[in-house]
Amino acid sequence: MNNLYNQTDFEKILKRLDNLQSNSVRQWGKMDLAQMLAHLNAFLETALDKNPQKRMLIGRVLGKFFVKRYVSEKQFSKNAPTGKNYIFIDEQNFEKEKNKALQLVRQFYESGPEKCTKQPHPFFGILTPNEWAIAQWKHFDHHLRQFGV
Repeated sequence: MNNLYNQTDFEKILKRLDNLQSNSVRQWGKMDLAQMLAHLNAFLETALDKNPQKRMLIGRVLGKFFVKRYVSEKQFSKNAPTGKNYIFIDEQNFEKEKNKALQLVRQFYESGPEKCTKQPHPFFGILTPNEWAIAQWKHFDHHLRQFGV
């Protein structure tokens, strides 16, 4: 299963991020390219324990029932809902967010499982470092496909 602690998967995500251009066209969804990168960065910061989030009430009730699907090989659904703290509606700077994404992905990989957050995911609850790494890879893959890379 792909994950951001696997060197090959990590390198492929970096290459795909690097291939993003300011004129990359959105295939679905509402976020523009820079907003999408800010969204990815905020979620990766949560996994790095730099942006802890409170558990959502609905997640406390239902999250544990969906964890296996979340970290399965099944791709994320297009236009799936996202937590309000990960939505960016204001204008973001593409180059700044792209560089930050590259830096955060490197930091996540290089820090390894021992530096992964111990805090619960806002919806799914407690995840192992490997589950965080799978979720991060899937999340990046989802949004990079959204913009054709």
